[in-house]
Amino acid sequence: MKKVYVGMSADLIHPGHINIIKEAAKLGKVTVGLLTDKAIASYKRLPFLTYEQRKTVIEQIKGVSDVIPQFTLDYSSNLREIKPDYVVHGDDWGSGVQAGTRQKVIETLNEWGGKLIEVPYTPSISSTQLHNDLKAIGTTPNIRLRTLGRLIAAKPFVRVLEVHNGLTGLIVENLKIEQDGVVREFDCMWSSSLTDSTAKGKPDIEVVDMTSRMATVNSIFEVTTKPLILDADTGGRPEHFAFTVKSLERLGISAVIIEDKIGLKKNSLLGTEVPQTQDAIENFCNKIRVGKEAQISSDFMIIARIESLILGKGLDDALKRAEAYIEAGADSIMIHSKKKEPGEIFEFCRQYNELSDRVPLVLIPSSYNKVYEDELVHAGAKIIIYANHMLRSAYPAMLRVAKSILRYGRSSECDEECMPINELLDLIPGTR
Repeated sequence: MKKVYVGMSADLIHPGHINIIKEAAKLGKVTVGLLTDKAIASYKRLPFLTYEQRKTVIEQIKGVSDVIPQFTLDYSSNLREIKPDYVVHGDDWGSGVQAGTRQKVIETLNEWGGKLIEVPYTPSISSTQLHNDLKAIGTTPNIRLRTLGRLIAAKPFVRVLEVHNGLTGLIVENLKIEQDGVVREFDCMWSSSLTDSTAKGKPDIEVVDMTSRMATVNSIFEVTTKPLILDADTGGRPEHFAFTVKSLERLGISAVIIEDKIGLKKNSLLGTEVPQTQDAIENFCNKIRVGKEAQISSDFMIIARIESLILGKGLDDALKRAEAYIEAGADSIMIHSKKKEPGEIFEFCRQYNELSDRVPLVLIPSSYNKVYEDELVHAGAKIIIYANHMLRSAYPAMLRVAKSILRYGRSSECDEECMPINELLDLIPGTR
């Protein structure tokens, strides 16, 4: 029999997929190259179903003889191994992100005389619309909770943006741009103690309790589906932290970051300008162990935040703590710095990467913000958090509008600063 290759993401199977497989089966023995989570995430959003779940579905479809992983968007490696007589694909990939992939398939098939067969697009079926409809339905705590781990495994890095209410959550949920043929978006949300307390008009000294923090998160979760990392400051006493972990996990939060300081919380970017005391390594390791023992799901992550560079303790202390915290069970390490130049961060990354046992590294480039994401990823960052920009940008805009109204005695002059009423009404589904 002739050999036929069909490359698919197959996240949500619909009649269009079935039709392509049906047409492919008419030509010979069908092998489906099922894109891995990593391959899909390289050019669009993470699939709802895992690779193994999608593989189980595809294997049950009539006409499919074999299912193998396709590790990249590029088909070439699999095609050269199989040397199919035909590649079958829908005819909707001639432009956009996959246009280059299509051309490379044609060039690769020409090496042995293979042929590309393009099946007409199935009308009235849109994978994008199906995904939008599914997202509109919402998600569950368990699905949301485990998504961060899947993102870490599938993407070069996870891009995270601060949110402090439902509206900022919707920006992270829906904003996408296409650049250089790749769709860019924020993968995850960050609930910052700084911005949550500031939005409530209160100081960032843990005066906003965890019940209030979780109420904010719940209001965000009501209108979003993406995962969230919560900033829990020091985590409090170990006994309290155990209770916090259970509460966060139950809500569907993917990870909690706790910093290795004790006493009255002061914002880290104040550095040594204010009294700040770092916890003993043994005490903080105990807190990590208590949190890990309290969690129920293996998907929940405890991220240990090291304040050694902030407090002037140096790289050796930071690395010593990283090793200890990992041994205590930390799922990830966050290293913080208030310097505007990234030298000490890059040096920490270099030495951290030499550790035999290491976990994903989190960076928050608030101070050293001239560094590009690619540089941070090259240094070893797996999660990059933009920790306070939504609130910092919102306040100046609101202040300008308020001043304009006071200055002119009317609101006409600030029209350009404000969203039109009709756009505001259409911003949230169900408003009209």
